[in-house]
Amino acid sequence: MQKTVVITGANAGMGFAATVALARKGHTVCMLCRSEERGRKALEQAKQQSGSADVHLYTCDLASFTSIHTCAEALKSDHPVIDVLLNNAGVVTTKKQYTEDGLEMMMGVNHLGHFLLTNLLLEQIKSAPQGRIVVLSSGAYKIGKISLDEVGESGSFTPWQNYGHSKLANLLFTKELSLRLYHYNATVNAVHPGAVSTSLGVDRQTGFGKKVHHLLRPFFQSPAEGADTALYLAESPEVKYVSGGYFYKRRIQEVKGQADDAELAKQFWAISEQKVGLTV
Repeated sequence: MQKTVVITGANAGMGFAATVALARKGHTVCMLCRSEERGRKALEQAKQQSGSADVHLYTCDLASFTSIHTCAEALKSDHPVIDVLLNNAGVVTTKKQYTEDGLEMMMGVNHLGHFLLTNLLLEQIKSAPQGRIVVLSSGAYKIGKISLDEVGESGSFTPWQNYGHSKLANLLFTKELSLRLYHYNATVNAVHPGAVSTSLGVDRQTGFGKKVHHLLRPFFQSPAEGADTALYLAESPEVKYVSGGYFYKRRIQEVKGQADDAELAKQFWAISEQKVGLTV
């Protein structure tokens, strides 16, 4: 059955690998990319590699609520039903940076941008015969901590700690959303892709991190290998009724600490709504 799939950060790495794999299977794939220029190049490559013309580009900067709203409106207009949303995009910043809306960049993009996009597309996902949301998290959640009065603020800053905060946020989001989808034919699951060779952590402006990345590359999975579990969650009948899980190598994992706190997840959801302007 042909499905409509929306993928964030689709121009490179695992997002691009997932785009090609799903387009090859005959699905309609919507590539969400921050840069229109990079997106156009990736779109042509994806069509070429997949042999499918049913791949479409949408500009979406997850560091801009305005851009997310514009993209969501275009998607809803073009696709009344969305079968799969793959929240794949992610950033690591080596110094403190802020989104267009004044939020710490990693929490702003990795969690809050996706939180807003998902909520804006939720009715389309619920309209699918079996809607699925897949959230790219990371084992780095274990070094993260959520302080409800500091969401997106970040007084102190260390790159991996703040990245960990945002990946923990992904798991709390997954936990609460799975409860909210309980009475609908839709699921949400998170995935830890493992160590994958992508440009995450390499500063585009300065090139910082390139040398380290090059040295470690032989030990990493390819983007296609890294995307395997996300694709499994997007498509496999085996997980049709599984929701709220955290997967690694196609197996569900136990989460620990704050990631398993249902009350925190509920409170964090309410604060996230405030931050992205979904509540008055």
